[in-house]
Amino acid sequence: MTKNNLLRGIPWRFGPNWPGKRCEAKTRKGTPCQRPAKLPVGRCRLHGGASTGPRTKDGLKRLVESKIKHGRFTKLERSKAKARAEQGRIIRRELKELETWFIDNGHLKKNWRKDLDVFFQKTSLR
Repeated sequence: MTKNNLLRGIPWRFGPNWPGKRCEAKTRKGTPCQRPAKLPVGRCRLHGGASTGPRTKDGLKRLVESKIKHGRFTKLERSKAKARAEQGRIIRRELKELETWFIDNGHLKKNWRKDLDVFFQKTSLR
């Protein structure tokens, strides 16, 4: 069956009345794809039904390497970011403890931040 068969009027075997499972993908036009689906994934070969994904360790390694664009989200970088975030949480917790100690012992007023904002609004130090 070739492309010219449709032009000659020979019916397509997967026409609109075909009872089998169709591809579940949407076309660019927004209509559902009319091609027959491959069984495991429910998509036609044009929309990913022919691919079973990498099976070997080398294939998986190539896939991972092809997906890395810049290295910002590697496991090492994510662990560094988590460590920095934890350090920031520790510092903020210690600052909060110091602030409550200074307020409790009378070294700071309870609304010292508001007074500081008023001070900076009056002066041009910020």
